[in-house]
Amino acid sequence: MSLLSDSQYGPLLPDSDGVITLSLLLLPEYSMMSLLSITEPLRIANRVLGKKRFAWQCLSATGMPVTASNGMALEQAIQMESCSEPKNVFVQASFHPEKHLCEKTINWLRRLDKAGSVIGAVDTGCYLLAKARLLDKHEVTLHWEAKPAFHERYPHLTVSDELFNVSGNRITCAGGTAASDMVLYFIHHYCQESVADLVCEQLIKNGSRSHSDNQRPSWSKRLNVHHPKILKALELMSSNIEVPLTTAEIASVLAISLRHLERLFMQYMKSSPSEYYLRLRVEHAHSLLSDSGLSVADIALASGFCSTAHFSRRYRAFYGKTATQYRLLASAQSGASF
Repeated sequence: MSLLSDSQYGPLLPDSDGVITLSLLLLPEYSMMSLLSITEPLRIANRVLGKKRFAWQCLSATGMPVTASNGMALEQAIQMESCSEPKNVFVQASFHPEKHLCEKTINWLRRLDKAGSVIGAVDTGCYLLAKARLLDKHEVTLHWEAKPAFHERYPHLTVSDELFNVSGNRITCAGGTAASDMVLYFIHHYCQESVADLVCEQLIKNGSRSHSDNQRPSWSKRLNVHHPKILKALELMSSNIEVPLTTAEIASVLAISLRHLERLFMQYMKSSPSEYYLRLRVEHAHSLLSDSGLSVADIALASGFCSTAHFSRRYRAFYGKTATQYRLLASAQSGASF
């Protein structure tokens, strides 16, 4: 993560009157939680300061209200090409981001980039930036659930697990309440530290998290397991999905015998190492089926299976239906086409 050092303007660009405006481009099915996590801290900061230091506006490709993932739509949205050139624009997205990409929006973002605007993305909004080739040579973060599919689609990009990331004039955020941590970073940068603290108090929030905090709890917290060899084994497994390690290779890295590793897993995980590893790989494939347009064959390879038939048998054993059946069902429910 390379947060910008203090400069004349900092990570965002001010308007001519010194007000810092965030223009929020809403894609269909965006997360309203992320949107409110941006706007509410800014509203409270203005209230604490007693003046308008921050402003925001919602944009859409058509100027019509955009329906969020919760089925609600804000009444007001500005047609993106009708407003004056935004200096700080953040693409807001969530479910099925690739379904809502269009050349009109991509070209608009490219024009803003050439004009020197700061361009950011929240949750899966980075799909649009990646499609526009605006993330090349930049580190990026997005919601952890969408990370596997994004990595498969854009393997040349560096993706972090951070809450938010400032890389030059690109700012990306994992979404959800992490958006409030990003905004609190902005408030802390442009106002006194006490202002950010007062905003946290108003939000009944126990301070802001660092950008470098991981999005998900550690393995030990998630599973309530604290044995260092087990935790290291889980890290190795989750980091080697596409080309799985053998159980013997994992044991070798941990400097223990294969038999000892198997005993530890049976004691702490109630499973053999190979069975638990298989579960992680199938869950990874399930995520790709839900969040990417990759073919079932490509997903099988990306999850470490040598053949689609082998993958389908394993997937069905875990989820009660084949991968193809699941995708057809998910497609019918969402209206998406893969």
